[in-house]
Amino acid sequence: MSSIQTQAAVAPTGASLYARFALAGAICCGVTHGALTPVDVVKTRIQLEPTVYNKGMGAAFRQVVKAEGAGALMTGFGPTFAGYFLQGAFKFGGYEFWKKTFIDTLGMETAQNNRTAIYLVSSGIAEFFADVALCPLEATRIRLVSQPTFATGLVGGFTRILKEDGLIRGFYSGFGPILLKQIPYTMAKFVVFERVSEAILEAAGPKENLSGSTLTSINLGSGLIAGMTAAVVSQPADTLLSKINKASGTGSITSRLIGLAGELGVRGLFLGLGPRIVMVGTLTAFQFAIYGDIKKALGAAGGAEIAKK
Repeated sequence: MSSIQTQAAVAPTGASLYARFALAGAICCGVTHGALTPVDVVKTRIQLEPTVYNKGMGAAFRQVVKAEGAGALMTGFGPTFAGYFLQGAFKFGGYEFWKKTFIDTLGMETAQNNRTAIYLVSSGIAEFFADVALCPLEATRIRLVSQPTFATGLVGGFTRILKEDGLIRGFYSGFGPILLKQIPYTMAKFVVFERVSEAILEAAGPKENLSGSTLTSINLGSGLIAGMTAAVVSQPADTLLSKINKASGTGSITSRLIGLAGELGVRGLFLGLGPRIVMVGTLTAFQFAIYGDIKKALGAAGGAEIAKK
């Protein structure tokens, strides 16, 4: 075997491995969230203007197209793709890193016996850092969707918010609700995916004996269940995030969140849940499928696994 072939056969480790995890996560999140921009536009409109868009998801699509043209459905595509590309890198790369760190710290036997806790804590830590990167771009996206004349795109919207509202109020007013939305969402997403995958693989047989298409199908199915669960868990905070980023406000972020929650009530906090279940369930399914396939293509299909054999 030549030296080149030998190097190609060596599995990546350390920073090289986690860079591959991060790239796979960035691509899967950027592509899926970007592709579902039209659904997200409609979902956000339903949350922000429930008296206008009050006839369901299909009718809301037609209302937006009739009033503003089909191009309005792609409003916010730039910040959506860029924001979730960054978030995906931190989320998936960070999850793999923290999961491996806990396994090394606790030892394999202890880690296997406490794997649900490891899935939850690893994903929660990873999501925190991912949201630091995501929040400014998510604030820009929501402003563009809720106020179509605010700016013509990502750069213009980002610059105007920074100039008029400043860094913290402009981009991080929604940091509290984005943490409240994204951390429970991500924790539910990863733990449900891992446990559903475990159950399916236990019935289907060892992963090593399954074809690539079968593994992709398992990732799709597990991701769909995980996404639907995560959508319900994180819906109230998603509504608050849309509301608080719609326009500038006065008072502390906490007082604004409490006030908005009181105004909306339980029913109001779950506005747009139907479209969001469709969107999140679909994108999460494809995220895990794409992530698994890209990891394999990059030679990083390994990762730390703690499912009991």
